[in-house]
Amino acid sequence: MKYLPAILALLLFSHAGYSQSDIQPNKVVPSQKQLNYQSMEVVGFIHFNMNTFTDKEWGYGDESPALFDPKKLDAEQWVKAAKDAGIKELILTAKHHDGFCLWPSAYTEHSIKNSPYKNGKGDIVKEFTEACAKYGIKAGLYLSPWDRNHAGYSTPAYLTYYKNQLRELLSNYGKISEVWFDGANGGDGYYGGAKEIRKIDKKSYYPWKEIQEIVYRLQPEALIFSDAGPDIHWIGNERGIAGETCWSMLDRTQVAVGDADSDYLNRGDYYGTSWVIGQCDVSIRPGWFYHAKEDDNFKTPSQLVDLYYKSVGRNAVFLLNIPPNRDGLFAEKDVASMKNFREILDKTFKDNLVANAKVTATSVFSNSGKFSPGNMTDGNPESYWAAAGDKRQASLEIAIDSTKKFDRILLQEPVRLGQRIASFDLQLLHAGGWQTIASGTSIGFKRLLRITPIAGSKIRINIREANNTPALSNFGLFKAAGGDNVY
Repeated sequence: MKYLPAILALLLFSHAGYSQSDIQPNKVVPSQKQLNYQSMEVVGFIHFNMNTFTDKEWGYGDESPALFDPKKLDAEQWVKAAKDAGIKELILTAKHHDGFCLWPSAYTEHSIKNSPYKNGKGDIVKEFTEACAKYGIKAGLYLSPWDRNHAGYSTPAYLTYYKNQLRELLSNYGKISEVWFDGANGGDGYYGGAKEIRKIDKKSYYPWKEIQEIVYRLQPEALIFSDAGPDIHWIGNERGIAGETCWSMLDRTQVAVGDADSDYLNRGDYYGTSWVIGQCDVSIRPGWFYHAKEDDNFKTPSQLVDLYYKSVGRNAVFLLNIPPNRDGLFAEKDVASMKNFREILDKTFKDNLVANAKVTATSVFSNSGKFSPGNMTDGNPESYWAAAGDKRQASLEIAIDSTKKFDRILLQEPVRLGQRIASFDLQLLHAGGWQTIASGTSIGFKRLLRITPIAGSKIRINIREANNTPALSNFGLFKAAGGDNVY
């Protein structure tokens, strides 16, 4: 078995709160706030800043604050549109690489306080966080580690500046749920008029441990995103796609912000020693910022649904960017596409064809009803089936209605106990006998499989390999709705 040697690396150990009558968790498990985060499934990004008005993706840093003037900005429009799309959190670009700040920072003149917006009295970070609080959406902030405007970039002086700005954002705007750091660092820029190339050592320049301590001290419930986590990691591409195999574990000594192997991030690490959720970022348009020339080049609802399966459906979180236009509003076509995306998903997953169905298993932990196979179809995410403690393989069977076709399959592990299953397949019984209809490796928080429509009288789940006692918390069969048309 491919992963068998890792069983020794993931031996269970005693946790407070777990009795010997329970299955024991793996050595690497998520925190409660990571569990809460992944259950949101879809979060949003808002790239809105100076680049919106210069028609660029990466500003040079010499742009005049006088260019920034959104006439109709409405943060509540952003939040309501996101909520209609089922987005549970929004992350705002408080500062991008050009260094322009969407709040009146005390540490720079290159900010909204010197723009025409609200005669220099505006604070878009405040408007954003207040709108999120009003409509029950979590608020996150992105503060670019790179700054092409600041004269001290690449020196210790800039690091003091950066930490001061981080403290401003995390102290004055209420509860922040995610702080986002990326790896675009160093290169040509304005740098206070120097107009030169400045390179930094990405592994040593930023005091990431100290920066993380600032975040956790000021916002204890916040999660931190970067290539290396510690809570959420980049998936290795900007196409919104996780690997077919996707583990929530990483060896964080193998990755650094701005210096990480994309393939490693895309699949995670079966042997990893830290739980770091994968996040799949992608923009609804070709660019991350708004460009009028892209008004008819946005992702359709079907394309967004496809990305949901390739992110959330592969044990990751889907991060969708929606860029406001120069008026400060989401484009109507983008809003409509997002809303239709959610409607399609809601229709597809409305009716589980095996809800409360009877399930039998070749093995049950302690032969206890607490771990009954029927827990997989009871709709309760907290209950789960588990095999006997010494088993690493098992099979389960469910009788299904042979008159109803299905083409979507859902599996979930109780990931609070760790990610355990490494190989599985599904077989369907019909007139011709048992037929293998799908297979996979990792499952994790959620695994969604798409097949062509089919019907049968029984379905069998074969768990072929696991690093610990196999366990499943949820199983479902569904029929795709209109617009959910990729197989």
